Amino acid sequence: MHDARILAFVLAGGEGRRLRPLTENCAKPAVELGHGFRIIDFVLANLVNSRVSPIYLLAQYKPAPLIEHVARVWRPALVRRGCLLTPVIPQDPYKGTADAVHRNLALLAEHEPDVVAVFAADHVYRMDVRQMVDFHRDRAPDVTVAAMPVAIAEARRFGVIQADAVGRIERFEEKPGEPAPIPGDPDHAYASMGNYLFDPIALFDLLEETAGRGGADFGRDVLPHAVRSGARVCAYDFSTNRVPGLKAYEDATYWRDVGTVQALAQARRDVEGNSPRFDLRNADWPLQPAGAE
Repeated sequence: MHDARILAFVLAGGEGRRLRPLTENCAKPAVELGHGFRIIDFVLANLVNSRVSPIYLLAQYKPAPLIEHVARVWRPALVRRGCLLTPVIPQDPYKGTADAVHRNLALLAEHEPDVVAVFAADHVYRMDVRQMVDFHRDRAPDVTVAAMPVAIAEARRFGVIQADAVGRIERFEEKPGEPAPIPGDPDHAYASMGNYLFDPIALFDLLEETAGRGGADFGRDVLPHAVRSGARVCAYDFSTNRVPGLKAYEDATYWRDVGTVQALAQARRDVEGNSPRFDLRNADWPLQPAGAE
C-alpha cells in the first residue's frame, strides 16, 4: 500500500515552558539535542525517509531559529528530491494543536490526500511512517494513534489509551491523574505518542465539530470526543515498527518525549558512548539529508 498520498502537518509551535531557559529564544523543536541535531530533525527525518510529501511545518512561538535551521539544513536537499517542506506561521496565534490544523484545512482540497498525518515535533525516535500508514489503511478507521507502554508515573504527562484486543480505542484521556494500567501489567499504561493518522473527511468533520464546541487541542478535545461519539479510533503499536540500519545494542523501540529539562538531559545521555541506546549514526535512516551542513 506504499502508493498512498500522504499530507503531513508537523506541530512545531510549542513554547516549551518546561524546557526553560533553553526555550527563552526559540521554540521547543529548535532546541539542540547535540552533535549538530535539533529536536525537529527527528520527526522530519522520519517523514522524509518514509517518502512523505508535502510536509507543512506549523510554527508559532519564536519561530526564527526553527525556520532558519529548516531552510539551511533541510529545504535545499528536499527541493532537489521534489519533496515539499513548507513552514507556516499564523497571522494570529493558534489556540491549540487542533486549531492549528483546522486553520490550514484548505490544504486538503489542494493536495487531495488519501491520509493526513499529524505529528508532534518534540520527540526523539525513529519510525517508518509508511508502516503505520499500511496499518491505518488496512483497518480503515477514522483515526489511528501511535502508542506505546510507559511507566505509570510517566503516563500522567501523556494521553492514556484503553483499547480492546484488536486495537480499537475504547477510552482516551489526556494527562489523567490516575492512568489506567495495561491489563495484566499494573506498572505501565498505554500512552499516545502524539502522532496521528486521519481519514481526510473524518479529520475535516472532527475539527469542524471541535471548533464548534470551542475546543482547540487534539489530546484534550478531539480524540476523547471522537472515541466517546463512536468514531473508529485505533491504536498503532509502535513496538512493531522497524527501520533499517539499527545496531544490535540499540533499543529498537526507543522513544522519548523531551518536554522537560530532565527528559532532554536523559536523551542526551542515551545518544552518547560507543553503544548508545539510540545511535545517531545510521546511514540507512539518516537524521539529516545528505550534504546538510
